[in-house]
This record gives sequence, structure tokens and C-alpha cells, in this order.
Amino acid sequence: MLGLMQNHPLLISSLIDFAARHHQDGQVVSRRVEGDIHRYTWADVQKRAKQVANGLDALGLKAGERVGTLAWNGYRHLELYFGVSGSQRVLHTINPRLLPEQIAWIVNHAEDQILCFETSFLPIVQGIHAHCKTVKHWIALCDEDKLPKDTGIPNLMSYEAWIGKQSTDYTWPVFDENTASSMCYTSGTTGHPKAALYSHRSTVLHAYAAALPDVMGLSARDSALPVVPMFHVNAWGLPYSAAMVGCKLVFPARRSTANRSTN
Repeated sequence: MLGLMQNHPLLISSLIDFAARHHQDGQVVSRRVEGDIHRYTWADVQKRAKQVANGLDALGLKAGERVGTLAWNGYRHLELYFGVSGSQRVLHTINPRLLPEQIAWIVNHAEDQILCFETSFLPIVQGIHAHCKTVKHWIALCDEDKLPKDTGIPNLMSYEAWIGKQSTDYTWPVFDENTASSMCYTSGTTGHPKAALYSHRSTVLHAYAAALPDVMGLSARDSALPVVPMFHVNAWGLPYSAAMVGCKLVFPARRSTANRSTN
């Protein structure tokens, strides 16, 4: 006999839908690579994550295929967190502090089909793109008018131009909660980096656990600033926990080092 109360899979898409439904005015504040401050809401995150999902459909990406990111802690990276995994693809966060040859090896080993990167990492991408045999689309996380010129990267497009043409209407697919949601590779290990693969189930349960009082104690009344990079163990899962409770989320981009007061 099965108990069928709330019989639905634990999926990452449910977290952003909850945040948009019950905390639609909750703020997400980011310092951008461009230097200015960007502000919007959880409802906006959901809409743009759905544009990401539609954009992946438009590029012909299949369920289970990987989308790589070379990105800081910011709102566009957050949209990829939900848009990629929520549409049954696998988000592959890449540590930009590794050697370029290690990054190229990781991209090839993961068989990334798309690689989204901050413009501050353009020199890395220019050095490795010719060696990344599986990547079909390179997307710079910037506005169309900020897209770097004459990069040598074929068919480079801006993130805003890519998702801007997509609808905000998207129905998240329903699938097995043990489906892979995201992956990252180890740093500082012997031999080649090793891949760690997260499931939707593990991510949602971790988000619950991290929000509990004996861990981070998050609630809708809090403001959270993830210092752990989103390219490192998913920022300890804080972006997912923040969506789960609807708290204010603050992203420092590359400026994640604390300033020590002399007073």
C-alpha cells in the first residue's frame, strides 16, 4: 500500500515556482560585471528562467545534455540554475580558477553543448574555444550592446539577445526526481578532475536541510549573500534554499572578498 499524499517528484522547478507564487516581490540584488547594481524580483527570475528554457529548446538541446557556465554569483547565473535544470538539462558549473587546459579538458569530458560565460572570462574562452570540440554555442552573459567584438569565437551571441526573443510562457516538464540536475568537477585532486553529479531530489532535500535553524536558519525575513561561488558546489545550495523560503538574495559578482574595517 502506497501513501499518495502530495505524490509528486522533488524537482528544482518547484522551488522557483514557489518563490514566484508566494514571494513574488522578494528582491534579488546583483552587482554586475559591468559595475552597476541590478535589482529585480523572484517573479522576474521565474519569467527569465522560463525564457532560458525556451531558448534551450530553440537551440535544439535535448534532455540530459549539458550547459556549461563560467560565471560569478549573479542574477543571470541564477536564471541558468533554474532554467537549465528545470527544463531537464544538466547545469555544469565550471571553476574559472583552474588552468585553461584543465577547463578545456573538463568541458570536453562533460560534453557541454553550450557554454555561457561572463565577459570578464573572455580571455579564458578565447584560449580554449578551439579545443572544446562538443560546444556548439557560445553565449556571453551580457547585453547585446556589450557583446565583445572581434573575439575570434564563432557565432558568439549575447545572453540578453538570446533569451530576449523567447516567451516567458513555459510549462516545466515532470520527470523522475532522481534525474541529474547539475554537475561540477573537483579541484586540486590527483590526476584529472572528477565529476560530481547532483540529482533534483538531492538538491531539493539539501535546500530544505540548509534552511533549517541548526544550519543557515533561513526565512523570508532574511537577506542572504552567498560568498561561496556558484561555480563551487552550487554555492552550498544557497540559491535553492533562498528560493525555497523566498528570502532576499544579494550577489556580489566577482567582489566576494570581505572588507575588513580598521576601526
